Amino acid sequence: MSTQAGAHSAELDRIRSEYERRAREVDADTYQPARPANLFMRQAVERGFLRALERGGLLPLAGKRILEVGCGVGQWLADLETWGAQREQLAGIDLISERAERARLRVPGAEVHHGSASELPWSDQSFDVVLQVMLLSSVLDDGLRRQIAAEMSRVLASGGALVSLDFFVGNPVNRSVRALTRTDLRAIFPGYAIRARRVMLAPPLARALVPRAWWAASLLQATHLFDTHAVAVLTRR
Repeated sequence: MSTQAGAHSAELDRIRSEYERRAREVDADTYQPARPANLFMRQAVERGFLRALERGGLLPLAGKRILEVGCGVGQWLADLETWGAQREQLAGIDLISERAERARLRVPGAEVHHGSASELPWSDQSFDVVLQVMLLSSVLDDGLRRQIAAEMSRVLASGGALVSLDFFVGNPVNRSVRALTRTDLRAIFPGYAIRARRVMLAPPLARALVPRAWWAASLLQATHLFDTHAVAVLTRR
């Protein structure tokens, strides 16, 4: 095994271990969609995400072949179908086998694989849209980040677009993730034009304000000054 391959393997093992730790230690109720703060953040993300797709010329989604790398349990695949994508045109891959299986059950008919985003099981130029949501921020190793980005670019069809939703502000209390900035995107996706917009109020602020004063959280959200997440649409120059 080469030094690079060994580093990638070690990083993938670390990511698996981190997801196992979260499953054991994080209260499942923390991220329940029905909690007011989570609903607030989710709605803000959805609005920003759809605006970004529209401005990037990616709507309507009908007829487009769409891949999500790091698809988790299939929430975004289900959302994409709600927004007009056809289920049989959707695909996903996740590193954790249990999550991939849940995605298959959630969106039957979509093509979902268990595996690493650094070795995608699809041929070149297979997809019109390739999406990542909070995947690249979970990767600490620069080499693995670049490999995942290269694979995303490889399977993207000519004239297609990459879409990234991730946080651009680091979390000082969580050393298992790292921010994905516009500079990072330029580095790992050379030759792409990037359109990015902030979409979500910092979660600590949202969780503190929303249960007490939804209106105040909405005002802060409207300024985008305290946002921590951004959606970016990348197209080849």
